[in-house]
Amino acid sequence: MDLVTHLPVEIWFWINPKQADTHWEDDLLNIVKEKTLLLLDRGFYHFAFWQKLIDRKIDFITRIKKGASYQVEQVLTSSYDIKDRIIKIGSGTKKTPVITVRLVEIRSGKAWHSYLTSVLEPRILPPYVVADLYRRRWRIEDAFCTVKRLLNLSYLWTGSLNGVQLQIWGTWLFYAILVDLGDAVADELEMPFEQISLEMIYRGMYHFSVAYEKGLVTDPIKYFTDPQNRDLGIVKRVRKPNVRLIVSPFPATQRSPEEFFF
Repeated sequence: MDLVTHLPVEIWFWINPKQADTHWEDDLLNIVKEKTLLLLDRGFYHFAFWQKLIDRKIDFITRIKKGASYQVEQVLTSSYDIKDRIIKIGSGTKKTPVITVRLVEIRSGKAWHSYLTSVLEPRILPPYVVADLYRRRWRIEDAFCTVKRLLNLSYLWTGSLNGVQLQIWGTWLFYAILVDLGDAVADELEMPFEQISLEMIYRGMYHFSVAYEKGLVTDPIKYFTDPQNRDLGIVKRVRKPNVRLIVSPFPATQRSPEEFFF
């Protein structure tokens, strides 16, 4: 899934329902281009695979496993709420070669969130940007939720292999069209794509079709952006205030005076 476009880059199909994602590592290496940044979940926690990515100049961000053993090579930032270090991890075997990565740890309340990235230079990828990008890895889950729940891919129409493949392919094609429509609506309203509800656009297509049949409208983008149709709920409600992202490569401790006293 492309983080920027929200569209699938590649769709693979296996008939084995127990096929693990890690069996697609070779396929992933074949399609990912140089200077790409991958957001990987811990299902791809394989040092040999990471080394192949690094050798091909493909960077990644992932989560470190609890209790992992590593050796600190250089401390970039160390403060109350952030630790940014270059480490060596791995035992030196064929399956777990020793690789040099960056460990970024950020405090959130009483909990620490730890990330690994092959981008060693914090001026290229600041620590808070590492955390912000990895949080956006959830977009692939949003896409799965949309095609399964909203577009009904969780229910198969047939038991034949060809029919299942046709349903999967057709559903993802419709998803791509829905994303393009949502992106066009966001551009027309001059707001980020994340503020547009694909679900309400999908459900609003019924109302557009009724108006179209009556000869009242012809353009779905103009229809969804018309102020008179705000009750369709196309624009999401802002529930939380926007938080400024710290993009400094060596951020200082962000604390209020009260936090110095216990």
